[in-house]
Amino acid sequence: MSTPTSVTVPGPAVPARALKIQSRLRVAETWDLIKPYWKSEDRKAGLGLLAFVVALNLGIVYINVLLNEWNRVFYNALEQHDYVSFKTLLIRFSWIAGFFIVAAISRQYYTMMLQMRWRTWMTGRFMDHWLSHQAYYRIEQTHATDNPDQRLADDLRSFTDGALSLSLGLLNSVVTLISFVGILWTVSGPISFMLGGSEITIPGYMVWFAVGYAVIGSLIAHLVGRPLIGLSFQQEQYEADFRFTLVRLRENSEPVALYRGEPTEQAGLRSRFDRIRANWNQLMRYTRRLTFVSSGYGQFAIIFPLIVAAPRYFAGKMTLGGLMQMSSAFGQVQSALSWFVDSYATLVGWKAAANRLIDFRDAIRVAERQDQEHTGVRDIEVDQADTDGIRIDSLALALPVRSAQGGQISQRPLVAPFSLEIGPGERWLVSGPSGCGKSVLFRALAGIWPYGSGTVALPRSARTLFLPQRSYLPIGSLADALAYPDAGTAHSREALQGVLRQAQLGALTEQLDMFDNWSLRLSPGEQQRLAFARALLQQPDYLFLDEATSALDEETESAMYRLMVASLPDAAIVSIAHRSTVAAFHDRRLRYVAADGAHWEAEQDGQRAAAAVSYRVVHEA
Repeated sequence: MSTPTSVTVPGPAVPARALKIQSRLRVAETWDLIKPYWKSEDRKAGLGLLAFVVALNLGIVYINVLLNEWNRVFYNALEQHDYVSFKTLLIRFSWIAGFFIVAAISRQYYTMMLQMRWRTWMTGRFMDHWLSHQAYYRIEQTHATDNPDQRLADDLRSFTDGALSLSLGLLNSVVTLISFVGILWTVSGPISFMLGGSEITIPGYMVWFAVGYAVIGSLIAHLVGRPLIGLSFQQEQYEADFRFTLVRLRENSEPVALYRGEPTEQAGLRSRFDRIRANWNQLMRYTRRLTFVSSGYGQFAIIFPLIVAAPRYFAGKMTLGGLMQMSSAFGQVQSALSWFVDSYATLVGWKAAANRLIDFRDAIRVAERQDQEHTGVRDIEVDQADTDGIRIDSLALALPVRSAQGGQISQRPLVAPFSLEIGPGERWLVSGPSGCGKSVLFRALAGIWPYGSGTVALPRSARTLFLPQRSYLPIGSLADALAYPDAGTAHSREALQGVLRQAQLGALTEQLDMFDNWSLRLSPGEQQRLAFARALLQQPDYLFLDEATSALDEETESAMYRLMVASLPDAAIVSIAHRSTVAAFHDRRLRYVAADGAHWEAEQDGQRAAAAVSYRVVHEA
């Protein structure tokens, strides 16, 4: 057995321009992500929790003010060797510390509760839009965005958690600043010095030192750490690509083993992991610089107020308690002013998640056709009408083409407009070489292919069922997989067992309650027979089979078609197939003809129909 060449191609590195775009703050778009929840049906509960958490934050700030005053009195008592006051102050500290612990625990608990409520609402909203109008399908077709699973699971969690922690931290810093700036102003007092023969006096000088210290630290942190936003964006993307490849290998373990494709898969996995490692190395370098700035900034802030206040203390103008109170107040003010520095690493991760969600939301909006003029996509209209069969009028099919820069979506024509009618009980065989648009036609009839133009009219209340070459089998019980998209409980056990026997799957009748990944448990042939059993359950009026018997031998294939014809005598059956044996079960054909301009022709009972279907190929796929 020959070993195939590598099919796992690592993605290109993100260009510098794209990295710069990913690093943008996008404030207005981020606010558009934040505000919908606070106007939603859950806003009362959310605002109530938020108000309670804010109240707890204010309470903690007030406790810090009490501790600041306690510092002054306690250290004065130590300086004066006042043992009685010392014992009283220790008891007072116990009460203050107790309230602080209760408030801190409650704040954390109810903040987490609010985080989950917000995340639950946003997850539901994103999933609704992602799953509506087959947006998930169109996004995959156009590759408008990568890894929607990660954006729904990880990025939404990071966004809601980060938004609350950062906003509450900012609120806490503002309230702390307001509460302690007056204390620091009063305690520090004025400072005087001679400049050019004149005496300069600065009132509340420690406040100005704290402001200057925080401003300089914030500017340095931003300059050093700004590239981390784009790098964090890329890191999440590379991690998701690596996980996706691992899952794909697990789900295709048998064909990989048969091909002896382990070296190729290993090379592909290594290449993707190398992207993770290379980006991580850049993250390490910039994180090291940011940590150097923030750590040095924080450590020097401990000693800085004592150095600045030392001259007044040693001059006897300040007591030990006053010095400790001023040091504590300076620490609170400096910490409040340093919110940006202290939160920069968190802000970087949160902004990267926000940018990914913004891109995901925009991709969904395009997929929902909310901006047709921008995308240039013309819809194929699929509606219900008072018709006796399926009527196709002036249907032109096209393929989506996304620009190399990942911008607008254009279309490449596939076939010129054509018209066709499929009546009840008719048997149509669609034949032609691969790539001539057979499956695209089915997708258009199903209403999931918007690229092109024309109309498709379906009879009102008609039940349609499309069976692709590889049917979807959800992870769950066999009953759920068989009845999909219905729940297994929607049908009686006898009905489920009956259709399994008809589809030559009698060995599975006692496994209806077994939970498994049936797409891996069953062979391709068993999966296709299960799809036929699903058709027997749903009893469609129009059944479309897209190479739905490709994994079956000719005898079993014939048995499945005889079963469909006998069990669904009034249903129209339209098949895409390459085997000539399938033609025996159809009396009409939509046939691709390569000669004379490459077109499609409709035939009935082997004779060309009086009105041939104009289905001309503009560009072969």
